[in-house]
Amino acid sequence: MRPGLVSHYFPSAEDLVAEAFGSAATGELDALVPAEAPERTATERLADFFARTSGPAWNDVSRLWINARHLTRYRPALRERVVHQESAWQGRLTGLIADGVARGEFRTRDASVVAQQILVVLDGLGADAGADAHALPPAVARMALDLAERELGLEHGVLGPASGPADD
Repeated sequence: MRPGLVSHYFPSAEDLVAEAFGSAATGELDALVPAEAPERTATERLADFFARTSGPAWNDVSRLWINARHLTRYRPALRERVVHQESAWQGRLTGLIADGVARGEFRTRDASVVAQQILVVLDGLGADAGADAHALPPAVARMALDLAERELGLEHGVLGPASGPADD
């Protein structure tokens, strides 16, 4: 690719990086938490989300977010895009949880808080494992599932494979 072609569409390399991150993060969000799925229950959609947040594809997403957040200290355009994407992820997951509350599937006082808790745990797990979920003990790898089930009033194991201390 020639520099002139890039500069025709983007005023700077920083803008290109921000756009690439935004495109990748939006694509992952749409794959992990589709905006619409009326034929599926909220519980099924949340279980799908957790099933997709493990394995090599999710490890790559974790690395992308870790690197993007690090670079936001030096790149204002990227910082703006990361903030926008964090808000989009928070909003989409909050909407899914609120839908589950409205349908009587979940019980929580604040869907937004539970969504943020889930995202924080997933971020922490990705960073702790060096974005390799297979390196984590099963009880640790299941922390986001346990948190979601507990905070949403669901039985243990409803959102994913039941393993860890609760099964002992």
